[in-house]
Amino acid sequence: MKVAVLDITGKDTGREVELSKDVFGIEPNDHAIYLDVKQYLANQRQGTHKSKERAEISGSTRKIKKQKGTGTARAGSIKSGVFRGGGRMFGPRPRSYSFKLNKSLKRLARLSALSIQANDNNLVIIEDFNFDTPKTKNFVEVLKALQLDAKKSLFVLDNENTNVYLSSRNFKNSKVLKASELNTYGVLNANKIVITESSLEGINTNLIK
Repeated sequence: MKVAVLDITGKDTGREVELSKDVFGIEPNDHAIYLDVKQYLANQRQGTHKSKERAEISGSTRKIKKQKGTGTARAGSIKSGVFRGGGRMFGPRPRSYSFKLNKSLKRLARLSALSIQANDNNLVIIEDFNFDTPKTKNFVEVLKALQLDAKKSLFVLDNENTNVYLSSRNFKNSKVLKASELNTYGVLNANKIVITESSLEGINTNLIK
């Protein structure tokens, strides 16, 4: 698959790049995508939820009524979960939601996500670029030139570029990542994937084993 290379003003440079079929042209595996996205979202959870159980409630420990003869159920403590103000029964406890996935499955999921976006013509290849200083205005101009100011976009760079990253931080719908940081959720959550020329080699190296 050949894709035209644009500059940051959105103009065609007259050059094309060949996208690897092994990365951008495989048969997508929906289940691998599901598992990888599930793991990504699970890892975003803090797992710090906690409710007080009966042992943690402040209150008297005396038996609140006699055992027999009341005609109602026996009750020992006011801190029981059946009473208002008592501890919560089977409430949430701090825990980790993370789980393990094999590297080969995660790689397959990322390949599948990139192939889906490529098949839907959602890939944009641009020349390598940089900003002299971190300015939001510079990134706005790039988004407008590529007609992405009203869309969710993911910019994939070859190496860490501080000026470009800092210029993009104020945009909720735009994200800048290195090729080595690509993840399935980020790829599928974007309307357009903007990839610099030099980062294509990094993507191929990371995903083709």
